[in-house]
Amino acid sequence: MGIFDKIKEKLSHEFIDIIEWLDYTDDTICHRFERYQNEIKNNAKLIVREGQVAVLINEGQLADVYEPGTYTLNTQNMPILTTLKGWKYGFDSPFKVEVYFVNTHLFTDEKWGTKNPITLSDDRFGLVEIRAFGSYAYRINDAGKFIVDIVGTDNNFTNFEINEHLKSLIATRFTDTVGEANLPIELYAANTTELSETCKEVMLPEFISVGISLEKFFIENVSMPEELKKEIFEYSRIDKLDLDKLTKFKTAKAIEAAAKNEGGTAGAGMGMGMGFVLAQQMGGLMSPQMGGQQQGGAMPPPMPVALQYYYAANGQQAGPVTFDLLKALFANRTVNKDTLVWKQGMGNWTALKKVEELKVFLGSNTPPPLPPQ
Repeated sequence: MGIFDKIKEKLSHEFIDIIEWLDYTDDTICHRFERYQNEIKNNAKLIVREGQVAVLINEGQLADVYEPGTYTLNTQNMPILTTLKGWKYGFDSPFKVEVYFVNTHLFTDEKWGTKNPITLSDDRFGLVEIRAFGSYAYRINDAGKFIVDIVGTDNNFTNFEINEHLKSLIATRFTDTVGEANLPIELYAANTTELSETCKEVMLPEFISVGISLEKFFIENVSMPEELKKEIFEYSRIDKLDLDKLTKFKTAKAIEAAAKNEGGTAGAGMGMGMGFVLAQQMGGLMSPQMGGQQQGGAMPPPMPVALQYYYAANGQQAGPVTFDLLKALFANRTVNKDTLVWKQGMGNWTALKKVEELKVFLGSNTPPPLPPQ
């Protein structure tokens, strides 16, 4: 071997490329290996570490993809690039190609949330608003598709860049899913695990279409306005309690509230009324013990019978209650303007708002028209 052959062999070994990428950031998804004019020498060494995939792009076209390992780049292990270049018998000169390294490890604890409230229609509470937030985890499962569809020519594509797109996608699909689920509003917060699994199944195909695999998806909280929570808790208690006992309880609470009226007059009147009732009951109990004798004269005429109302609650008949007690029940929202009521003399059950003497519950302060002069 001549001296020039030895020098040529030595130089050829010295200029063999080593193509590798060491990631120290932990948030880079895709990195383009930079070479002068993107030239790579024949028999260059390609080192792909665990958690990486190397992708070769030739003139904008996806070529070969390499899993973890060490490769000597030549026509034998670059079948697609060899076909694109038209190398039939090998090559000796440098060639131009872009090498992208894609991080394939699991990106965990990524946060998502609904920027605006989601409006849902509930059979019992009407239109309601909820918010939700949680976390998800993903990895790149098709590096070639991901580079072509998402990365493009970006030389350093980070987790932050893709996260904005993924969070918008998740919020949109979550809104569609809960809207189509048509669950009672209180079940959204109570069934986050099942709802999370359903949402993941809905979103997975869209992630796969751009080379991303949605590995985990969690709904950590579904929140709603405080006043709606109170109504749900109240409805739940009503659903579990005996309706007759609940009606009596509500009536007693209404009487107590009226008796404590700070105005004094209403409270005094209620207190006097209760005193009269107790006096009558005590008198009735004492009369037999006294031989049924009345002291101080003849028996007074019977008291006029107060008008009694029945009302519908949770599909059942409740009552009877007096006008004042019905007004108190309306005040504490046990009944409302659409509640069906009935009294003696009425042909059918009628909504409270349509019964003339009960319209005063609705709070109308408009005076009647003046009489003609």
